[in-house]
Amino acid sequence: MIPFLDLKGINTQHRAELIEACTRVIDSGWYIQGNECKAFDKEFAEYCGAKHAIGVANGLDALILILRAYKEMGVMNDGDEVIVPSNTYIASILAISQNNLVPVLVEPDIQTYLIDSKKIEEKITSKTKAILPVHLYGQICEMDSINALAKKYNLKVIEDSAQSHGAYFGDKRSGNLGDASGFSFYPGKNLGALGDGGAVTTNDDELASVIRALGNYGSHKKYENLYKGVNSRLDEMQAAMLRIKLRYLDEEIIKRREIANYYIENIKNNHIVLPTIGNKDSHVWHLFVIRTSKRDALQAYLSNNGIQTLIHYPIAPHQQNAYKEWNGLNYPISEQIHEKALSLPISGIQTLNDTQIIVDMVNKF
Repeated sequence: MIPFLDLKGINTQHRAELIEACTRVIDSGWYIQGNECKAFDKEFAEYCGAKHAIGVANGLDALILILRAYKEMGVMNDGDEVIVPSNTYIASILAISQNNLVPVLVEPDIQTYLIDSKKIEEKITSKTKAILPVHLYGQICEMDSINALAKKYNLKVIEDSAQSHGAYFGDKRSGNLGDASGFSFYPGKNLGALGDGGAVTTNDDELASVIRALGNYGSHKKYENLYKGVNSRLDEMQAAMLRIKLRYLDEEIIKRREIANYYIENIKNNHIVLPTIGNKDSHVWHLFVIRTSKRDALQAYLSNNGIQTLIHYPIAPHQQNAYKEWNGLNYPISEQIHEKALSLPISGIQTLNDTQIIVDMVNKF
């Protein structure tokens, strides 16, 4: 079986360094908010080109804490609106509603699967306080248009960078394209921990300070609580391992691009719509997503021929029971994507032979 993502194999290639990093943490005797976290925050901020990086427990918390911090700073209040794509993973929307803010869904561009920047302005009201673009599958949204709208209407721009570690837009990387950005280090991400983890990046000193406190029980100094905070901290062990894997992230991206380019150049099947990319040098290919009206049949066919695929994501956010108040709404482009999208295997350790086998099977379908 060709796996969708061989996490064991991905981490085995760094085994000796990861073990050394774990040993270093164990021997330090310091396991929460120590030198590894400080070093990772500094290194990841530098990698993204941002002034600050704040390690947190996971990617959802990263987005929640950004919005929560803006509320503490008086930038947002209960009931304010945040514009978000209608075809994202549910976490992007949960972060908004968990802060008693109102998600306003905007349809994507069917070609790129990214929020359609031309449809944003019509959704802006007097209650709108932010735009939350999601760099889905590893490709950056149209940030020039989004930032121009934000400037025009005095809105914050909060990137959901959970799938876009290392991706460029112009000469800037994801995490440095808006006012703040939330990252996930879930094990399957291009930069994945060996457990949960996340980070916020920003160039805003005050925002960074508030987020650091909020994620640490609302405190900068032990037993002195400025806010009604939470416990959301990247632990030392994950920080140490992420420091190792960050060194190899650009190599991982190059290998993913090679696989994606091979797919695009060699898959020839009229039943399948291949991804559309604006700039092949800026996409980091967290996922390689094709679209087909014969998805279930194709997935079964590939499975029977030893190829594992996944569906990201089978149910659109507005059709989820969690948001049953939206169930009667109509977002046809999102629905089409969620009903037809299928993710092919792609990773930094996938071999050319495996990639050729996948292409051959897809073409034979």
